[in-house]
This record gives sequence, structure tokens and C-alpha cells, in this order.
Amino acid sequence: MQFLRATLAAGLLLAGLALPAAAQSSTAKTDSLNIRKLYDEALLRGQSYENLRYLTGQIGGRLSGSPQAEQAVQWGKQVMEKMGLDRVYLQEVMVPHWERGAKEKAEAKPGKGKPVSFNVCALGGSVGGKLKAQVVEVQSLPELRALPAEQVKGKIVFFNRPMNPTYIETGRAYGEAGDQRRSGAAEAAKRGAIGALVRSLSLAHDDFPHTGTMRYEDGVTRVPAAALSTNGADQLSALLKANPTLTFELEMSCRELPDVKSYNVVGEIKGSKYPNEIITVGGHLDSWDLAQGAHDDGTGCVQSMEVLRLLKATGLRPERTVRAVLFMNEENGNRGGLKYAELAKAAGEQHLAAMESDGGGFTPRGFGIEGPAATVRQLQQWQPLFQPYGSGEIAPGHGGTDIGPLKDQAKVLIGYECDSQRYFDIHHTAADTFDKVNRRELELGNASMAALVYLLSKYGL
Repeated sequence: MQFLRATLAAGLLLAGLALPAAAQSSTAKTDSLNIRKLYDEALLRGQSYENLRYLTGQIGGRLSGSPQAEQAVQWGKQVMEKMGLDRVYLQEVMVPHWERGAKEKAEAKPGKGKPVSFNVCALGGSVGGKLKAQVVEVQSLPELRALPAEQVKGKIVFFNRPMNPTYIETGRAYGEAGDQRRSGAAEAAKRGAIGALVRSLSLAHDDFPHTGTMRYEDGVTRVPAAALSTNGADQLSALLKANPTLTFELEMSCRELPDVKSYNVVGEIKGSKYPNEIITVGGHLDSWDLAQGAHDDGTGCVQSMEVLRLLKATGLRPERTVRAVLFMNEENGNRGGLKYAELAKAAGEQHLAAMESDGGGFTPRGFGIEGPAATVRQLQQWQPLFQPYGSGEIAPGHGGTDIGPLKDQAKVLIGYECDSQRYFDIHHTAADTFDKVNRRELELGNASMAALVYLLSKYGL
């Protein structure tokens, strides 16, 4: 503890050098000490890790519309009720219900050689079916559109553009390469193809295929779409170079069922001075079905709930109302985020800010701010308070999918940002399990989020 106190003192000294004179007051010191309380509570008595252990181990993957998603709703409600919050409630929302079915099968038959099996998984929302056809490999949607129709018709289009490894921010690489997953099947069908294969959106080289949502278009034939692992994509590309006329067989039994009633889970602490001004902090309760949905986004859910617990445990009652929201259906529709914004607007609520954690539970780095430049600068004045904890990077960025529909209602959207280098190794795969989450990293993130909520609640914008 003496070491921690020394670190704090050094941080305060640096803060004093960086902040204007007004911020070197006793109020600034009080804020520093209160933030230290939040970190101490998170690191000494944090509950998020054990909450995550239960969510992932006892409930598991929570695809919208599934029994596990319903179990997760009841679990989230019970956890927040036990916290003794001022209010805990559910928001009804209709969500898609897609089922993967039996494990997918795929193999290539390169002429006279032995068949080669591949690890594949259906993309979320895909239709099922059995395919047997030749394969045409492309690197992009424009390349597909430029091909003569006879080179595509009746074939399976294989999109093999990797994420760009030179980008330091891996989310940028993910977003740039994601068009082939989202729109590849529809674009392939427009050219007469009977199916689509997509290289997994990952910088890792392994045998885990990555699922994720894809979109069909009205008036365009719906063809099956599956992801290949990165190793599988490299292998198929090599086989095609040796034998461009090889045959690929794919079998999937996924299907779309009628929408299902589900819920967002909401807990709140009423503001002591400005109860009508709301700060929302949330993550999405649903996950893909291949694994336990630990980093995506079990960590975001337990962190959001822990923000409220930390405020209560330290006696730092917020001056503005703080809500934790466990959103349903971020992965394949964002129905929960849309419903939350719809209800907030109908109720005439005043949202000061909304924060989302959906980048995993890794080491905290800071926050991405989606809002006016003046607001970004204002939040950046608090950077010295976060620097002793390694989470002082505050810059323009993306808020998040769930809170995106609040853009016209909230003064600012905030994305909690942590180290992103490992996230897309496990994102949307069977490897997204509890054992990949480090307790200390998770708890440091909890405290970082709670600290910013504390400051927003105290000072507003």
C-alpha cells in the first residue's frame, strides 16, 4: 500500500504540473483521492470477475432468442437487485432468433487427391443448405464486381482479404475488412454465385473460424455464407493455385425462426442533485453461440454493473443519475440499443452521457470520445487524474453500437478502450472463454470506467 501511495503522490505532482491553477485546488485533490478509493475497492473487493465466472460458466453463450439469453436476463436482474440499487427493471424488446443447428461440414476435393477438410462456421443470419461447386477467389467486393459473369455464376465466391496487420489500432483493420463478411453473400448472389466463403476477421493464424453477422438484400437470392479459419483460408488459396477447378462442398443446417420477446436489463442510482440528468454505462448481454461470450461482451456487462457497485461501496453517491444497462441483441440486430433510445426519447429523458464497454476486458488505455471538439477538450482536462493508472488516453473515437442510437439525445458518447491487440484473436470464436480474462485487467477497467462516471456525475458537461 505504501508503494501505491507513493505512486499516487507522483501522479498528483505530475497532475499539478499539467493542470491549470484552478485545478490545483483542494477539489482536485479530493477527486484524486476519491478515484483512488474506487481503484482500491475494485482491486481489493471487486465482484466483476466472479460475476463473469457465473455468467460464462453457468449460462454460457447467449445468442439472442436462445434459452441462455433468457437465463442471462434473469441473472443480470438478480445481481443488480442484490446491490440495493434505487431501481432495477426490464425493458421489453423483440429480437431475432437464428439457430446454427448441427456443426457445419466443409471439404475440398482437389481432383485425384484426397479430400481436405476445413474448419468453418456459418455466419450469423445465414441460410442453411448443401453446396457443391467450384470456387472463385477474390480479395474485395470491387474485384468480384469486375469479374465476367461466367467466372462467378454457379460457383462459391471465396473472399480472402486479410485484416491489415500494419494498423496499430486493430479495430480499424477489423472495420475495413468487415465489408466482405457483412455484404459478401449478397454481392456474390447478385453475380449468380450459389454461396460465399469468407476469411475470418482476425490477425491471428489459427484454426478458429470467426462468426459474425451478415446481411442479405431484398430481392437478392439468399445463399449460404460461412467463415473459414485464417489457416483454412490460406490452405484453400494454396489449393486453388494448384488446382483452380477443385470442388468445394459445404453443409450447414442453420435457420431463421420468428422473433422472440427478450429484455434489456437496467439498474440505476438516482442522482442526489440532478436526478433528471442521466449517465448510461453499458455492455451487451447477448453473445455468439460458439463459446461463452467472455470478452464479447460478458466483460462489458459485469464492468457496467460494477460501476454502480463501486459508487455505492465507496459512498460516492452520484449527483446525476447513473444507469447500468445490459443491452440485448447487439450482435445481430442492435434491437436492444434501438429500443433503449426509443424509450428514452418517448419519456423525454435528458442524457448527459452514455458509455459503452465492448472491446474486451483487457488492460485499460482510456476512452474514445464521440462528440463535439469542445467536449473532447473538456474531458481531456481530466487526463492527469487517469495517468497514474495507465488509462489516460482520451481522444476522439467511437462510442459503441449499443449507445449509437442515443447520438442525437446524449451530449457525448464514450467508448471505454482497452488494449486491443489480442481481442480479435478470440472475437466471435469458440476461444472466447472465461480463462482468457485476466482478473486484474478486468478490475482496473472497472475502476477506470467508474472514475469517469464519478467525474461526469460531479461536474457534468
